[in-house]
Amino acid sequence: MIDYEKMMTHVKSHPFPLVFATISGAHLYGFPSPDSDFDLRGVHLLPLPTVLSLDEGQQTVEKEGIYDGLEIDLVTHDAAKFFGLMLKRNGYVLEQLLSPLVVFTTPEHEELKAIASSCITRHHAHHYMGFAATQWKLFEKESPPRVKPLLYTFRVLLTGIHLMRTGKVQANLCILNESAKLSYLDELIHRKQTGAEKGVLDAADMQFYRDEYDRLTRELERAYEESTLPEMPSARASINDLLVRLRLKGVQYSGSQV
Repeated sequence: MIDYEKMMTHVKSHPFPLVFATISGAHLYGFPSPDSDFDLRGVHLLPLPTVLSLDEGQQTVEKEGIYDGLEIDLVTHDAAKFFGLMLKRNGYVLEQLLSPLVVFTTPEHEELKAIASSCITRHHAHHYMGFAATQWKLFEKESPPRVKPLLYTFRVLLTGIHLMRTGKVQANLCILNESAKLSYLDELIHRKQTGAEKGVLDAADMQFYRDEYDRLTRELERAYEESTLPEMPSARASINDLLVRLRLKGVQYSGSQV
């Protein structure tokens, strides 16, 4: 269970107003371990004098530690930086924006979510291919191999395949596997959910997982080639308009807790 009240402590203590704060990581992906930390992600708004000055200000705010018994990893980006990433082939920020695990929201958060679909292109496939390759290398070099990077690898590949075929961002591996129907994923997810964050695998299964990684990578490549998603995002004007309004308004409201 997620203690949203404790999460709100970090929203209230943030040095800048927030546009939104959501939970990402293993909780969003559907396979948190009992000892998983909480990845709190969001967008903050630098004050207008800072934006207009030569000082670029804190484009990214990071804080991690144990608070009220919860291990928290908080990362937020200034609106301009986050919005710029949305216009690139960065699926990670879209997953954060669209996370259903909402700690704090504002009307502008809802507006930004509505704009997100106009940021999606077929080239987001490259983000997921690259992310999967990185996770697979991490998985392969460990001895003994751990469950976590393997699940991250398969989660990324299935998210990318789903995005190319539907135009929808879905980061929850349990939901993705309802259509993928990969029985070994159910077993891996169960092991991750009921075991320790650093749970390990039997090295004898490595070849099977390597074959599955190669197969799903080819499936993502094929989905990319067949995708009818646009080549370029069409949201630049809408995002720019929202950014200007946010800067001028200064988010002079408290938003709302969900």
